[in-house]
Amino acid sequence: MNAGQRFAGKSAIVTGGGSGIGRACALMLARGGARVGVFDVNDEAAKGVASEISQSGGSASPAQVDVADHRSIAAAVHDFSGQFGRLDIAVNNAGIGGDNSLMEEATVEFWDRTIAINLSGVYHAMRAEFAFMRVAGGAIVNMASILGEVGFPGAAPYVAAKHGVIGLTKSAALSWGQYGIRVTAVCPTFVRTPLTENLPAEGWSEIIAKHPLGRLPTPEEVAAMVCYLASDEARAVTGSAHLIDAGYAAS
Repeated sequence: MNAGQRFAGKSAIVTGGGSGIGRACALMLARGGARVGVFDVNDEAAKGVASEISQSGGSASPAQVDVADHRSIAAAVHDFSGQFGRLDIAVNNAGIGGDNSLMEEATVEFWDRTIAINLSGVYHAMRAEFAFMRVAGGAIVNMASILGEVGFPGAAPYVAAKHGVIGLTKSAALSWGQYGIRVTAVCPTFVRTPLTENLPAEGWSEIIAKHPLGRLPTPEEVAAMVCYLASDEARAVTGSAHLIDAGYAAS
């Protein structure tokens, strides 16, 4: 098998696959030969990415999924994985950004929503994915963040959720290794996606200045790390969180 088809015959799901990093992951997995379930709360976005994949000769199925609702994600995983009787790869990427409020000013409602989507959503997805991976094994890649490794003012709910994702990743890796399931996390720094599109130009300049490489990763560069961790090349890798931060955490 050539490197371009390293996921041939495998099935994969990507939550939040309708845009940004999730879209890049879905497209890259499909180019590698995987059948991809594109899950997104935005139905039209999910259908759009699935159409891109199909038009390029790949195989994809869209689904409208709210990861904060355990019934929604469980049903979508069951429907997609049931077609093939197994699930090989899961990228739990769905999430929302922060509201840039100080901890004492952020609303309880925003805290609850951020935790429900960014942390509980990963938990719900992993539980559903385990049901299909426990027999033949598989690879789960959770989208954490550089803010899962460090603190950041004005983003307490987001920081707490992403730290939690790393904790979930490590705990699941310890519990599920016996089933041949590898669980890892990816921790990108700030990436230009629809999630961050409201940040003003001067804000980006300040952010980039904090990165030793003087640049930020692209969604495709994050997807490349995700695909490595999901591949057989990383078959000895589990329980770890991988920075893609242009040196941010080293400073």
